[in-house]
This record gives sequence, structure tokens and C-alpha cells, in this order.
Amino acid sequence: MRGDGTMAAREQGGGEPRPRRRRSLRERRRVEPISPHLSLVRAPRRNGTERPLDGEIRVATYNVHRWTGLNGRSRPDPARAAFVISEIDADLVALQEVLRPPRGPDPLVSLADALGLHVAFATTRAHREGHIGNAILSRWPIASVSMLDLSYGRLEKRVAVVVQLVHGGFELDVVATHLALADRTRVRQVRSLLEHPRLRETPTLLMGDMNAWRNCKATRALDRELSLGDGIEWPPSFPSASPVLALDRIYARGMDIVSIGAHASRAARRASDHLPVVARVRLPVPTSPAPH
Repeated sequence: MRGDGTMAAREQGGGEPRPRRRRSLRERRRVEPISPHLSLVRAPRRNGTERPLDGEIRVATYNVHRWTGLNGRSRPDPARAAFVISEIDADLVALQEVLRPPRGPDPLVSLADALGLHVAFATTRAHREGHIGNAILSRWPIASVSMLDLSYGRLEKRVAVVVQLVHGGFELDVVATHLALADRTRVRQVRSLLEHPRLRETPTLLMGDMNAWRNCKATRALDRELSLGDGIEWPPSFPSASPVLALDRIYARGMDIVSIGAHASRAARRASDHLPVVARVRLPVPTSPAPH
């Protein structure tokens, strides 16, 4: 190759060298499509504070907006959202729009290690900066993990990641998801979740960005089938600077939500376009095993 960027080789019989074709901006930003898949299950380097899986626990859901802050146009800075998650100090955290870069330190792994939490992650789609998906952080070891593909079309790839916790004779399923913007698709996704055999038989927490920007058929189905609690209302969480929409929700089956609210600290108002939603949940008393 010559110093001017043209190819030195010529076609047989002579002729001028052909200049290298520059890729357009659209080509440089093109992202190869991928199928949703489960891509990470990991224990922390050092476990955090241990406690039994009973009584009341603190849980949260948080759309971290690809770590890009309030407007989504700044460079990814995972430290902002990580600080907010440390403020919450929850036992279980569902995360949406988590960005994991293809090279360098993995912010999700760094966050889980720093907090001493177990982590599971399912990739939803590829992004020019890496892979985007949903994650669950857990104070307790993850006994099993699965993924439910909720993609009903090519435009919006969506998944639910499900972890099973087994501790002290009690089983708990935790689901993290990010539902579609389109009403018709969101109804199908909710039906898939509510009719899943495993989630109908075990105490379950369903947490995530439900895109419940209005009282639609999908929202009514969730409210009808899953428990919120008497006198408790969904807290607005979007947009974070001045929230008016209750997009981010925590549902429970087989347990009680004692209280729920948006975490509106100064840091949280700047770290993402969503505020975290935090709840106290009262677990059922585990049944004693039958005597032999």
C-alpha cells in the first residue's frame, strides 16, 4: 500500500491504481443483528452481607439507560448509575438497558463485585457500543437461570431473564423485563409471562420497565393478576428530572408489597432518564418439610 492510501497493485495490463473506498458513516454504525440469549451468570468475587431469605426484603427496578445519563447523548459512564444502586442498598435489583461493551472492563461485573451480589444477564440486542439487555443482581446465590424470549416482531427485541433463588427451604423466582412500546405486542408479552407454568406455581417477583404509559389492556392484566397491596399506588418514575409516568413497576405473586416508591436522590435524577423504583416485600412463611 502506498503512503497516499491507494493500492499499489494494478490490474494486469496496467491502468491507474484504484483508491480505497471509504465506508460511509451509516456503514460504520451498522450493527450485525443477534438473537436474544442468556450470556452471563456469575457469583461475586467476595460475597456481601449474608441474611436469610425470609421476612421483609428490599427490592428495586432500574432502567439505567445504557449508562448514558439523563439525556442519553453523553458517553457511557456506569459509575453514575452504580452510585445510585449503592444508595438503594437493595437485596434484589432488576436492571434494564444494561450496556456491556465488547472490550475492556465489564461495568455490570464490576458493579456486582463491588456490591458483593450475584448477577445474571440476558442479551436483548446488539448496539454499536456493545450488547444491551436485562440483568438481575441478587444478595443470594442463583440456583438456576432461564430466559424467555418476548420478541414478537423484528423491530423490538425483548426478553425476560428469570432467576430462581432457593434459601432456607424457601423458593423465589425473580423476573426482570423491559416490555414493548406497542400496545398489541405488550399484551402478548404480558400473556406469555402470566401463563408461564413456572411463574404460576412459585412465589414470584416481576420487575422492570413495563412501558405502562397509560391504562392499557396489558397494564390492566398485570394489575388484575398480580398483587400490589391495599392503598398502594404506582410511583411516577419517568422522566427522572420531573417524573409523571409510572413506567417502572414491581409486581408480586405469593407475597405482599408493603411499600413502594421512587428513589429520587440528586444522583438518581442525573444518572438515567428513569428513577429507580424501590419496594419492601414481605415473603410468605416457608412451609416446613413433611416428617419422614
